Amino acid sequence: MIVRRFRLLAVASACVVLTTLAACNANETPDLAPGTDSTSGSTTPGESQSPEVPAVQVESNVRKGARNVPVDTRLTVEAEGGTLRRVTVTSKAGSVRGKLSGDKATWVAGALLEPGTSYSVTTVASNAAGTERTVRSRFRTVDLTLDQQTYPSVAPLNGETVGVGMPVIVSFDVAVTDKANIEKHLKVSAKPRQPGSWHWISDHEVHWRPKSYWRAGTDVSVDVDINSVPAGGGIFGQEDRHVEFHVGSANIYKVNAQTHQMQVFSNGQLLRTIPITTGKPGFTTRSGVKVIIEKFRHHRMNSETIGISRDNPEYYDLDDVEYAMRLTYSGEFIHAAPWSVGSQGYANVSHGCTGMSTANAGWLYDMTKRGDVVVYTGTDRAMEPTNGYGDWNIPFRTYAKGSAL
Repeated sequence: MIVRRFRLLAVASACVVLTTLAACNANETPDLAPGTDSTSGSTTPGESQSPEVPAVQVESNVRKGARNVPVDTRLTVEAEGGTLRRVTVTSKAGSVRGKLSGDKATWVAGALLEPGTSYSVTTVASNAAGTERTVRSRFRTVDLTLDQQTYPSVAPLNGETVGVGMPVIVSFDVAVTDKANIEKHLKVSAKPRQPGSWHWISDHEVHWRPKSYWRAGTDVSVDVDINSVPAGGGIFGQEDRHVEFHVGSANIYKVNAQTHQMQVFSNGQLLRTIPITTGKPGFTTRSGVKVIIEKFRHHRMNSETIGISRDNPEYYDLDDVEYAMRLTYSGEFIHAAPWSVGSQGYANVSHGCTGMSTANAGWLYDMTKRGDVVVYTGTDRAMEPTNGYGDWNIPFRTYAKGSAL
């Protein structure tokens, strides 16, 4: 009996060994095929299956299908529980570029929106497991009339070479009442750098000038980034503008109405002293700093434009005045005046303009450009800062107070 029991135990032990070997062989499974979920299949008792990674959520500050979206909206897309792979925003007006945050969780548009425009937004995002999700949406912005938008015109012109006294001028066709908000989007950059300030002339016009005259040879760029920016009173900027111009030689002309002479300086060098005549009593030429506004090889001058009617003994109508260079909006010019050569250098006989011989006027005209400076002395009538490019008649500290910021 004892021997039989021993044999049964031995058989049972053999069975245990075989069972153990069989279990070891079962764990030696072949490699999984590409794309197969390594977590799929049965599990042994006591083991838990890995939790599934939730899908990434995509959110935007403009809801899907929205209508009448304000144009000053800065489109933003965010990923929750993952990262953004790419965001594409398109419309008939073109694509909208944007920038991803460092953690790739947020995309922000680089520009505001166009009025009356339908936009398509396609966002591709992925969760922590790398599973991608594509989200598409559309929306439309509010319509705006031209009366609800203000267009900026910029002087100087792109590519123009100007004088050292030329201010940057931005003119608006619809009034700007929120000047501070618009001014935040105006920028003047100069090489070499020069300090300066914006100065609002009116609701329709703002100027920028450096603290001192521009340095000759300066390159200037002007950015008017006001497209869809609120301008106050329900008005929005209509378009962005970018202008680059060059500052040429430093031409500064000095006119003395008492000595009847004009000294012509270029880059600090006196080139010529010209006999001139200025305004006679009753038509006194203004003293102060003036800037060349525009030039005409031939120009008609009619006294009615400055308030002298046909029945006035001082009336004149000259249809071919040569080498005319405008200094004020009110009608002061430098020009050829062959009819007054006998008085030039001796007396003031004009109606406010600065006259000189045709030869001298032609020489001066050829070297003069918009923005050149003409400094007048010798009269008791002051130049008004807004009667032309009169910015330099305001001390810079006072001028800078004309900024809205």
